[in-house]
This record gives sequence, C-alpha cells and structure tokens, in this order.
Amino acid sequence: MLSLSASRLRDRDILSKSDPMVVVYSKKRDGTLEELGRTEVIMNSLDPAWIKKITIAYHFEIVQPLIFHVYDVDTKYYNLPVEMLKLNDAEFLGEGSCVLSEIVTKQGQSLTLDLHNRNRNRGLKNLGKLTVHAEETVASRNVIEVKFRCSRLENKDLFSKSDPFLRISRTVENGGSVPICKTEVVDNNLNPIWRPLCLTMQQFVSKDNPLIIECFDFNSSGNHVLIGNLQKSVADLEKLHEQKTGANFILPSSAHHGHGKVLKGQLLVDHFSEKQLYSFIDYVSRGFELNFMVAVDFTASNGHPRDPDSLHYIDPSGRFNAYQQAIMEVGEVIQFYDSDKHFPAWGFGGVTNGVVSHCFNLNGSSGVEVEGVQGIMAAYASALNHVGLAGPTLFGPVVNNAAEIAGQSLSCNSRKYFVLLIITDGVLTDLQETKDALVRASDLPLSILIVGVGGADFKQMEILDADNGCRLESSTGRVATRDIVQFVPMREVLAGGQSCVVQAVLEELPGQFLTYMRSRDIKPSACSQHDIAQGSQYTQPVVTTQMIGHTPQITMSKLDTRMMNCSTN
Repeated sequence: MLSLSASRLRDRDILSKSDPMVVVYSKKRDGTLEELGRTEVIMNSLDPAWIKKITIAYHFEIVQPLIFHVYDVDTKYYNLPVEMLKLNDAEFLGEGSCVLSEIVTKQGQSLTLDLHNRNRNRGLKNLGKLTVHAEETVASRNVIEVKFRCSRLENKDLFSKSDPFLRISRTVENGGSVPICKTEVVDNNLNPIWRPLCLTMQQFVSKDNPLIIECFDFNSSGNHVLIGNLQKSVADLEKLHEQKTGANFILPSSAHHGHGKVLKGQLLVDHFSEKQLYSFIDYVSRGFELNFMVAVDFTASNGHPRDPDSLHYIDPSGRFNAYQQAIMEVGEVIQFYDSDKHFPAWGFGGVTNGVVSHCFNLNGSSGVEVEGVQGIMAAYASALNHVGLAGPTLFGPVVNNAAEIAGQSLSCNSRKYFVLLIITDGVLTDLQETKDALVRASDLPLSILIVGVGGADFKQMEILDADNGCRLESSTGRVATRDIVQFVPMREVLAGGQSCVVQAVLEELPGQFLTYMRSRDIKPSACSQHDIAQGSQYTQPVVTTQMIGHTPQITMSKLDTRMMNCSTN
C-alpha cells in the first residue's frame, strides 16, 4: 500500500488554500496510463497528509513506473465521491514520477519527489514535493519451523524401500481439506528425516486448527501410494516435540468401520520453534542489495556480427538483437537494487589479443566494471568490433569468477547478494566442470540466470536448472546446498506470448535470495549510516583466471573492483 503526503503545494485558490487530491497511475509498456486509485480531498491545505491508501501489487520481476498527479478540487465538488470527480474540472497542481522499486529499496520505504509540470513542460519549477511511503501488507510474519522424521514406516515397494514424503493439509469448514505444504522426497528409506518446514499463520490459521498429515511413497508416474495419515494441530505437534513422543499413522480402511488401522510407523517432531519470516521487501528496504554481473557468449556459432542473420548483429534501425534485449530487460529491473550501479561485465569464448579467452573484460583494458545498463550495452557493442568469435562454450571460468567475488564479499559486507546473467547460444562443452562450479557456489550469496538465445538444443541447460527437484551433484558426489540457477530459452518465452524475457528469468530470484538469507539466519536489521558508508567503500577481490593445461587457475588480490581484471587464455 502507498501512503501519500505533500509539502509546499501551489496555492491556486484566491480566498483560501488549495484543496488537494492525488491520482495515482501505473505506466504500461506502451506508454498508456492506468489509474490505480485516488486519495480523498483535503480541504484548505498546502501540506496535506492523505489518509486513504493506494493498493498496488509489487512484482519484483518487472519495472513498475508510477505517475502521481496532484489536483486542486473545487469546493463545490467536495461532497462527491472522488471516483466521480471529472479531472477536467479540477486544477492541475503538479506531477511526480518514480519506479516502485525505487520506493521499496529506500530505507524506511519512503521517497520524496519534486513536483513538476505535466510531461515536464516549461513553466514554474517549484511546484512542491510529494512523499510516497510503501508498506507491505502482511497478515503476520510469525511462522512455525518444524522438522519431521518418521520411524518404522511400512514398505510399499517390492524391490527396494519406499521413497516417503509428507503432505500437510488444513481442514476447512465444509469438512474438506486444502494442501498447504509438503516435504521433499527421501529416497529408499523407512526412517526418513526431512529438512525443516516453515508454516505461516495464513496457512494453519490457528494453533488449534486440525491439520491432516499424510505420508506417501513417491512414484514418478504421479500415482503416489498412501503409507498412512494422522490428524494433529500445531499445538499437538508442539507437545510431541516437548514430550519427545511419536504419533502413530493410521491407514484408512472400510474394514475398520471408518476408523482405520493403527500402524507401527510413527511421526516424530525433532524440532519446533516459533520465529519471524521476513519478506524480500523487508531485506531490500533495510539496505540489502542485488549486485548485477553479466557474461556474454562470443563463440563462433553466433555468426559474424556483420551478418544480418547473426545473433550479434547490431541493427542500424536500433532494434535490439537477442543479447541486447536480455541485457536491457534484466538490467533495467535489477539496477534499482544496486546502489552504485557499477556492473562487472565479461565475455567468454572469444579471441582477444590473438588467443581464445573464456573470461575477458567486456570493457577491454578499461577494467571489469561498467557504469549502468547503458554501460553494459556500450561495452558489448564495442567488443563486437575487436573481439573475434571462437569457442568452445565454457561456463566454468565465468561462474568461478562470480563465485570468488561473492565469496570475498562475505568478509566485507553481508548485505550484498550477487546475480550473474549468462547469455549464450550454444551447447556447453564443460558440463561437468560447470556443475562442479555451481555446486561450490550454492553456499554463496549468488544466483545465476541463464538466457538461451537462438535455435540450439538447450537440454543441458535444463539440467543445470534444478526445477525437477533434483539438486545438482558434483563429480565428487557433493550435492548442491540449494538451487541457484534459473534457465530460460528466449524462443520459448516469446513463442508463449510473453512480450519480454525478464519475467520468466527473474521469477525465482526473490525465492533464491530468501532461501540463502534464511538458511544463514540473516535478519534484515536496519542498516546504520556507518554500515552504509562502509558498504560503499568495501573492496572486492581482483580475480585473474589463467588456463594451466585445461584447468582454470584462479589467483586473487585485494583491490577495488574498479581495478579488477579478468583474463582467461
């Protein structure tokens, strides 16, 4: 919800002061305005604080431009509902504009705008100020964290043991039930231990509300076999934990007159605690940042940049190629969450200084960082003039560089989370090396977005994106701590009717961010002015990657990121 107040508005009334009202619009991609709501009219005030709130749904994955129009409403219309007021009958006092992300990333979630003439036409410049305050509407941040395990489950498989998971549902008034969460699947185990679950107040309603807990044997066909169920409230689960006792599952059976058969298998509660579950907005409004990084594919399969059929072709008409489109759309969203807007930008698979490099600075000798999204676009266009296209397609060196930066930041500033965008047209040559790098990086404050362009077969990329529930495994058998990859093939997004790639590629990012913060028990405490000053001055490592044989060797030195070099020969 948005709360609005203003100061030093223009006085357009002769015998009294202006009677102001604000109309709030969202600006669509085609430039048209959609009205979101109106405040009430406040009589005779140049410094109003409106009571009525404007409701807007926050979407991280898109840019949400807002336009604010302030009007002086004639006294004779005061008793009319504001929705019925004709704006042509009101006097225009000023306009302000911003992006919703700019508000939610401010400490205190408040942003003050200078009011100006409509469409910034010439005229009076000092039209007052409008302050916009955003407040997230959350029924309750209190959650219950509970860790379940089972003992002596009945085996439902013939040639192995059951693969159990739990499904928890809330009972509703009509006697039915609504599923609210489930655990992961534990393979081949009759005494499974699951990772902790978080149940929100919205999910279980009250601690005394009955919950149905069902244990199933997972089948890939989707026909999961019920092992048993039971009914317990959150308060009952707390007692099981305190008393260190278990509850027996029941197998429903008509032979037992609807009561079911009591099984030997038991549900136990290893951990039970009440805690606060913070939202993505809680973090970004308290000084936490998303630091953007980009890596662009310069392999020969893209086609020569001067060929109009090339994926790297720069159209003289100004129409974006696929690489430009991905950089612009993703960068435009994330830039609002990065305070200094200095972005590391790399290329890979190209020829620089006569040798093939799998990680080179897109900005050439000027350093790894560029300024703003336009800086990335300019560096990319310039690189096409002096970098030769080669190959093969290797992600490992770029992922390792991003991971080193994210890892070093932990000792300097825990309020930073890193986002690497990789744009590629080809099939990976170093799939296992990339999986190893991603598994190592899964412990770090890092997410990796991969956009596939062109018509290649991207099945390997789908392996990296663990949306099927199977986490990546390294060559040494280590399993990724969490899923940090989101892959989107641009052709499928556009074919599916979406006008932009950014919504598809960014949809999992807030969840990955929250999974990391919660797993480290990092709370969004307010950022002090000292922290802000330190955060703007902290140093990151210089990462220089060299190929010794076929293995990338990484060396580091403590220098500011603006001096950072990246070269892979």
